[in-house]
Amino acid sequence: MRIRTDGDYAYRNSAIERAADFYDCNKTKAVVSACEDVPLLVAAARQVLERDDLTHEQRQEIAETLSTRVTSFKVKKAVTVDRD
Repeated sequence: MRIRTDGDYAYRNSAIERAADFYDCNKTKAVVSACEDVPLLVAAARQVLERDDLTHEQRQEIAETLSTRVTSFKVKKAVTVDRD
């Protein structure tokens, strides 16, 4: 597999280099590690945001903190009214 890093895709090179620095490994292993980590991190973030012991404001703050340029978390506040 090849990842284009020329022209309009030049930004990818610095992203991959940051990942390699973060994981302290070569670029190939960094890309694979990031691909393995991201789905698990997103699932964990969703699980945290669904906790019942957090206020709506706390959930919003956590969602904003965890959101990135590519992945954003949104929290909705729902009110349900039941009538007999």
